[in-house]
Amino acid sequence: MSEAVKNLEPKALWNHFADLNAVPRPSKKEERVIEFMMNFGNKLGLETMKDHIGNVIIKKAASPGYESKETVVLQSHLDMVHQKNADTIFDFDKEGIKMLIENDWVKADGTTLGADNGIGVATIMALLSSSDIEHPPLEALFTIDEETGMTGALELKGGLLDGKIMLNLDTEDDNELTIGCAGGIDITARGSYEYEQIPTNSLAYKIAVKGLTGGHSGMDIHLGRGNANKIMNRILFQLNEKFGISIVQIDGGGLRNAIPRESFAILYIDENHQEAFESLLKDEKAVLSLEYKTTDASFTLHFEKLNKASQPIKKEYQHKLLRSIYACPNGIYRMSPDIKELVQTSNNLARVLVKDNQYEVLCLTRSSVNSEKMDLANAIKSTFELMDASVDFSGSYPGWTPKPDAAIVKIMSDLYKSKYKENAHVNACHAGLECGILGQNYPEMEMISFGPNIRGAHSPDEKVQVSSVQKFWDFLLDTLKNIPESA
Repeated sequence: MSEAVKNLEPKALWNHFADLNAVPRPSKKEERVIEFMMNFGNKLGLETMKDHIGNVIIKKAASPGYESKETVVLQSHLDMVHQKNADTIFDFDKEGIKMLIENDWVKADGTTLGADNGIGVATIMALLSSSDIEHPPLEALFTIDEETGMTGALELKGGLLDGKIMLNLDTEDDNELTIGCAGGIDITARGSYEYEQIPTNSLAYKIAVKGLTGGHSGMDIHLGRGNANKIMNRILFQLNEKFGISIVQIDGGGLRNAIPRESFAILYIDENHQEAFESLLKDEKAVLSLEYKTTDASFTLHFEKLNKASQPIKKEYQHKLLRSIYACPNGIYRMSPDIKELVQTSNNLARVLVKDNQYEVLCLTRSSVNSEKMDLANAIKSTFELMDASVDFSGSYPGWTPKPDAAIVKIMSDLYKSKYKENAHVNACHAGLECGILGQNYPEMEMISFGPNIRGAHSPDEKVQVSSVQKFWDFLLDTLKNIPESA
C-alpha cells in the first residue's frame, strides 16, 4: 500500500515521507527517529548534530549564487500523534504506518497518518538531499515531543542557530500564513476511591460511546464536535439520577491534544429497572444523534449485558466524580475580541479513566492570552479540588505574539498573491506551534508558519491532499528564491 505513495509528485518529498513513516515515532519515544535523522544528515555529508534533549540540527550551505542571502531555518517536529480506531489491530511501537491513496488524498489504514508533522519533515529532507534546488543557506531544525509538551522547543538553547528567518512547516491549510498561535498548559486531576459491595439483584452493563469525529483539540475545537467524555458523563449522570446506578469503570479518550472520540463504561443497574434503563439509553441515543447529526454523523451508542463485573465505586465518590466532570469546562471558553473568528481560550477534556480504585482526568487548556489561560486552568483545578482530587499543572508553554509587519510576512504575502491571484489568509491559530517558544531564545528571528491541506489531524481520519502538497512545495521553493540579502 505505502509503495504507491512513493510515485506521487514531488517524488523526493513523498519518498522521504514514506521512509519516515516506516519509523515508529510517538511523542517521548523518539529515539529511533532521532537516529534516523542523524543517519540521514551524516550520509549526506552535512553538518549534523543532536542537542542535549534530542533535537536534530542539519546545516546546508547555499546553492551557487545564493551565498549572500539570509540564512533560513526550516523547522518541523519529529514526533506524531498515535491514535487508532478501537477495532484496528496495529502496534505503533513496532509497525510503520500503512498508507493509502484515495483520489487526491493520502490517508492511513485505521490510524493517524503522521502528516502532522511528517510532511514538514519530509519537505525539509527533500531540500537537504537535493542537488539542483536553488536556496539560501539552510539550517534544518527537527524538534522532539511537540505533541505532548513542546519539550524540544522549550529545551533548545540559544546560539545553535544563525538564521534570521524561520519557516515553520506545521500548519494545515495551504492558503494560510500563520503568524501567531496559542499557548497551552496540561492539567491532571488524580485521586483514589473506595469500593462498595456489588448490589443485590443487579445486572451488569457495558456502555460504549463511539463514532465521534474527534480531531485536533486546538484547530478543530471551534467546530462543536462531540467530546466522548462529556457525552458519556451526561449519560451516566442521567442514568444515576433516574435509576441510582453503580459505576464500576470509565475509560474514555486518550491524548490531550485529540478531541476524544470514544468512551466506555461498566455499571450495575437494579434488575427491576432493566426495561426502563434500556429504553432511556435508546432515547438518549436518538437525542444525541439529532444534536450531533451535523458534526458527528457516525455517532453510535451501544450497550450490552455482561455476565459479571468488578465491585463498583462507593456512592459518595461516584456522586462527586459525575458532578465534577459535568462542571468541567470543555470547548470554547472565549473568542478573541481583537482577531476575527479566532478562538482565544479553550479546554479539551481529553481523558477520563476510572479503574482499579484510581481515577485520572486529563485536560489541555489553550489560550493566546497567558493570564486567561491560567484563569481557566485555575477554574478547572478548583472544580476537581472540590472532590478532593490532587490537581497538577505541567507542560506550560507560551503563545506566539503576531508580528504582521515582519519582512518575511510581506515577502510571502506578495508572492502568494502574485502566484495564485488571491490574497493569502494571514492569521493566528488556536493550535500550539513551537514558534513562540523558540522565539524566547531567538528574539530577533522572524517567523512564519505554513503547510499543505491536512484534515483530521490527531485522529484516524487524518489525511493530506496530494495536489495541495504540490502547491505547498512550489510555493516554498519560490519563497526560498525570494529570501532577501543578508544585512
